[in-house]
Amino acid sequence: MQYCSVKRSLPKKRDTSTRYSHPHSRRSSVYQTEKLVNPTPPDPMAATSPDSGDLILVEPAKPGSRVAVVTINRPKALNALTRPMMVSLAAAFRRLDADDGVAAVVLAGRGRAFCSGVDLTAAEEVFKGDVKDPAADPVVQMERCRKPIVGAIAGFAVTAGFEIALACDILVAGRSAKFIDTHAKFGIFPSWGLSQKLSRVIGPNRAREVSLTCMPITAEMAEKWGLVNHIVDDTQVLSKAIEVCEAIARNNRNLVVLYKSVINDGLQLDLEHARALEKERAHDYYNGMTKEQFASMQKFIQGRSSKPPSKL
Repeated sequence: MQYCSVKRSLPKKRDTSTRYSHPHSRRSSVYQTEKLVNPTPPDPMAATSPDSGDLILVEPAKPGSRVAVVTINRPKALNALTRPMMVSLAAAFRRLDADDGVAAVVLAGRGRAFCSGVDLTAAEEVFKGDVKDPAADPVVQMERCRKPIVGAIAGFAVTAGFEIALACDILVAGRSAKFIDTHAKFGIFPSWGLSQKLSRVIGPNRAREVSLTCMPITAEMAEKWGLVNHIVDDTQVLSKAIEVCEAIARNNRNLVVLYKSVINDGLQLDLEHARALEKERAHDYYNGMTKEQFASMQKFIQGRSSKPPSKL
């Protein structure tokens, strides 16, 4: 499994290096990923958006981990998103989805905010760009990612940052976390799902108040309303999110992917059709299993039953 941060590419010159770093270390190494003589295949993890610098980082939770950590790394601007950052973030999730070495993904922001939304100094570039291009849309790519995504929310998640948080499957919030929708304040029309998703999570009346008054949702409110799964101290947000991902990574990888899919797809349907969808996919799953797979399942169950009972 390979991880990389996004490197700045110069005009008319192909970037041939990828920076690898560990989230708990400030030291990084650079090595050649492509050579003119005896070229190696391109790195499927390498995002190549121009002008994004080291603003989107993709790292292992620890060496050899099957948990990837994606970090929005623009802390001085409270992780406000530029167009190149959006393209790079979308590319990162597209590559993580295709990487068989990744079982689950943490999405975090560096510094005092998770993400403060779109950088409004570049608003025209962002909003008049091709907002319908799914390849450059981080929320679309997160929704298409088959791997579970755990959001590590410390500090502010504002507007576009709120929408990115809603694209995660599970949320861990620090006690300082605040979710704020400022679309109505700045005259920005939502396009990443906040107007539709939030009401389905916290209820339409609460969602209307949050969006029309720009009222902040605190971490405590978010937990009470079912928006976040866990509240921890701000210093523990990333480690808790990694812990959740590691618990996911210990399970059957194929079933985790299929289970996430049937949950999320079923949420788009009424209960009757959602249950029919579950039945159909279960039928296809078991019909596709070999005798060896059933034998392996029985062996696993027998091995579990021979262990001493848990004190829990």
